[in-house]
Amino acid sequence: MLSETKTRVRYAETDQMGVVYHANFIVWFEVGRVELLRQLGFRYRDMESNEDCHIAVADVRCRYRAPARYDDEILIRTRLKNVRDSILHFAYEIVRAEDGTLLADGETMHVVVNGKFERTALPEKYRAAFASAVREK
Repeated sequence: MLSETKTRVRYAETDQMGVVYHANFIVWFEVGRVELLRQLGFRYRDMESNEDCHIAVADVRCRYRAPARYDDEILIRTRLKNVRDSILHFAYEIVRAEDGTLLADGETMHVVVNGKFERTALPEKYRAAFASAVREK
């Protein structure tokens, strides 16, 4: 399953050179990830509050391909690459909507933990939805 989220680069997200500050791409990964969960039929906020299920970032990688600039409309493409008992692996592409230029791509790896940061298994209702998303590619 591929989730696609549109947003526009805000002035506050740019640096002195007029390009998007590099850390904002990681924030956009989170935006894409949360929207993918919504498309799967649940909210991350509810996972945390109702199930005491948190997906902590254990690893993040981002490869910058081209600059994004103020007021560019961007597409955040997110997909779930793999799911295991307590591990989730997401992949991302950030693309300029106007011309399709790949601005960045990356991946995040998450460990499922409870509110005490103890590793725990992903509840079955989420695991089934995530497994379905992986199969859809």
